[in-house]
Amino acid sequence: MIRIEKRPEAALSKFSNVKRTLVASFAALVAAAIVMVFMGYNPLDIYGKIIEGSLGTAYRFRETVNKAIPLAMLSLGVAVAFKMKFWNIGGEGQFYMGAFGASLAAFAFPNLASPLLLPLMMATAVVFAGIWILIPALLKARFSTSETLVTLMLNYIASHWISYLQYGPWKDPAAIGFPKIAAFSKNAILPKVFGIHIGWIIVLAFTLLLYILFKKTKLGFEVEVAGESEATARYAGMNMLKITIMTSIISGGLCGIAGMMQASAIERSLSDQLSGGLGFTAVITTWLARLSPPGILITSFLFSMLILGGMFLQSSLQIPAAISGILQGIILFFAVGSEFFTRYKFVIDWKGEDK
Repeated sequence: MIRIEKRPEAALSKFSNVKRTLVASFAALVAAAIVMVFMGYNPLDIYGKIIEGSLGTAYRFRETVNKAIPLAMLSLGVAVAFKMKFWNIGGEGQFYMGAFGASLAAFAFPNLASPLLLPLMMATAVVFAGIWILIPALLKARFSTSETLVTLMLNYIASHWISYLQYGPWKDPAAIGFPKIAAFSKNAILPKVFGIHIGWIIVLAFTLLLYILFKKTKLGFEVEVAGESEATARYAGMNMLKITIMTSIISGGLCGIAGMMQASAIERSLSDQLSGGLGFTAVITTWLARLSPPGILITSFLFSMLILGGMFLQSSLQIPAAISGILQGIILFFAVGSEFFTRYKFVIDWKGEDK
C-alpha cells in the first residue's frame, strides 16, 4: 500500500521558500528542455533567443519592463487576497474594470490638468475594481460561495462589457467603421521617467507599502492569522467581515491600478485586448514568489522576459510563440509539485510495516 504522510514541521523549516523555488525552477527548465528536444528544437538556442528577444537591445529591455509593470501590479493585488486564503482568480476582470473606471474619468474631464486627472483616474480605477471584487467577497461571506468560481466568471463578464463598449456606445465615429474607442487626451497619459512610463515607480512604491503592510501593521497580522485559521481569528475577536472587505478592496484596487496604467501609458485608450491574459499569468508569478512583494518583482520581470522572448522566437526562428506558454505551464507545474513534496511524502507499506 502507498499512502501520503505529512512531513514534520522540523523538516519543513530546513527547506526555505527560496530554495524550493530555485530547485523547482531549475527542474522546470530541464523538463522544458527535454520537451523541446522531442519537438525537434535546440533548447539552448531557444533559451538564448528568449534572453536576446527580451534584453538584447535598449528598446527590447524597455518593452520587457513595460510588460512587467502591469504584471507585477496584478501579482501584488492577487498576493494580498491569497495571503488571506481568498483565492482571487479574478485579476483579469478587476484589471478591465479598473481600466474602465479610469477611462470614464479620462473621457469625462479631458481638459483637466494632468496632476489632477491622473490621480482621479487612479481613484476611479480603484473604486470600480474594488466593487468588482466585493461581489465574490460578499457572496462568500454571506452564502459561503466559492470565490474561485465567482471571480473566474466575473473575468468574462468584465471583458465582454469592454467589448460591448468598443463595438457599441463608445465606438469612435472617426474610426471609419473600425471597432475602436477614441484615444485619451494628452492630459490622461502617464509621463515617462528614463524612457519608461512612471508606472515602474508606482509599482516599486506599492511593493514597499505591501511589504510594510504584511510585516508591520495590525491589518497585515490579522490577514495572516485569518489566512492560517479563520476559527483562530474569530476566537481572537477579529472581525472577519471587516478583514475580508478591506483585504478584497486592496487586492482588487491594485489590479484596477494595473488596468489604469496599461490603458493610460501603453494603449492610451480602452480596448478589449488590453490585458492579453496578464491577469491569469499573475496567478503563476504570485505563486512562484510565495506571496512575497519583493519576490513578485523578480518573477514578474522573468515572466515578462518569457512573454517578449516568445514573440521574438516567432519572428527570428519561426518557432511558435506558444513555446513560452508551454514553459510557463511547466514552471507552474513544478512549483506546485515542489510545494506538495516539501510538505508531504509517499510511504510504502509492506504487509502493514513501513519500510
